[in-house]
Amino acid sequence: MVRNIVIVGGSSHPQLTTRICAMLGIPPAQTILSKFAVGETRVEIQDSVRGKDVYVVQSGSGRVNDNLMELLITISACKTASAKTVTAVMPLFPYSRQPDIPYNKTGAPLSKAPSVRGDSRPETPNETRDTSPTSTPIDTLSKALSHAALERNAAAPAPPKEKRSCPPTPLRRSETTDSLPDPTSAYEAVMAHKAHLNKPPTPSLSGGECNPFNHTYKPNSGYRQWVAQAGTLVADLLSCAGADHIITMDLHDAQYQGFFDIPVDNLYARPLLKRYIQRNIPSSAGDLVIVSPDAGGAKRATQLADSLQMEFALIHKVNDRNDLSEHYPPAFVSSWADEVAESMGESNGSVRRTPGRYRPEPTMMLVGDLQGKIAIIVDDLADTCVTITRAAKLVKEKGATKVYALVTHAVLSGDACERINESEVDKLVVTNTVPQEEHLRRCTKLEVLDVAGVFAEAIRRVHHGESISVLFQFD
Repeated sequence: MVRNIVIVGGSSHPQLTTRICAMLGIPPAQTILSKFAVGETRVEIQDSVRGKDVYVVQSGSGRVNDNLMELLITISACKTASAKTVTAVMPLFPYSRQPDIPYNKTGAPLSKAPSVRGDSRPETPNETRDTSPTSTPIDTLSKALSHAALERNAAAPAPPKEKRSCPPTPLRRSETTDSLPDPTSAYEAVMAHKAHLNKPPTPSLSGGECNPFNHTYKPNSGYRQWVAQAGTLVADLLSCAGADHIITMDLHDAQYQGFFDIPVDNLYARPLLKRYIQRNIPSSAGDLVIVSPDAGGAKRATQLADSLQMEFALIHKVNDRNDLSEHYPPAFVSSWADEVAESMGESNGSVRRTPGRYRPEPTMMLVGDLQGKIAIIVDDLADTCVTITRAAKLVKEKGATKVYALVTHAVLSGDACERINESEVDKLVVTNTVPQEEHLRRCTKLEVLDVAGVFAEAIRRVHHGESISVLFQFD
């Protein structure tokens, strides 16, 4: 039994909280988790937490936003109740799949526009123009007509008309030939003005082709338009709520830990997966191949393959944009657990996002030999299971005799269970970082591994100030 410790369970995964408390030999804290009629979250902790180390267990599954807000309120309530420390135990970290860097590997943020100041208003281009404060096209035409009338009255030869540089502007009705004193002189003046209109216009800021910024100020394809930094935001929310420590498992991006200014322990499900392979897949090491379904999970898969001394294969995705319409230039493709293609279009000089208009399926290429072997697909998260099912179909086409899929976080949204049942996957092995009771009823190929022991031991070690890395040194 661990003393001076309190385990507070959220509403996202009460079964996992109960199992962790049973392994630690302590009962879970009595809490009231409810919602008001308007939908606001209400948290009441009925046990004393004064001077104790509190561990709040809340997973990022189901109603993710509600669960995250409930976690923040619970942490704040524990801090208000004078808890010594508050640790957020988050088996599946919410918003960990959303990228936090708005640039790709090659792009600068924006193309440089000539002489743009910081106040978002462009400077006036260097050009030759009439600097007179009253120099307008109508005034220029009136002066020309008056000059022609004076010359006619003086019965003298008309001197050559002075050519002036004036921007093209249409005449008003009050200044047409109907109101001029002499039709002949007016006709000559109007024709001269029309001849001036046919000249190439000088650069101006009025818009159209005269605006130099219409073609120089274009967004770079390497810049993500208006992408919120959700990773940093969630980290700041947890810190501001009062969390002193974070415990999670298999972050989608390991560098996510750098967003926090508090300690973060990222646990690994690799020992559980390795033990399952050794005990439940009877075959020699030469007949098994660890497969990564995408390039992002190659490091995770190679670590497991090296620890088991097995071969490794990689599935590479190539997004084909050759069949995009000419009205939709190449899209920026975001990569989560499953890659989603989004199309971008240009309208009036601005970029218009049109999701759903075009969703190309990436071409999958296998790097490795699977002929007559058992393929073990390893990934950290399965949401819609599109990536896993397509990978299973590909490895079967390449000669694999059997396909296992080992996933840490099985969210299985929508019809993912039915998709797995109809796919080439022979067995889907997941952990219970998210509730799996409903998934077990719907998916006949599903098998669940328990991670309560890993989290219970991690909590015990953190409470006593022991090392966490020892858990994974001899996996």
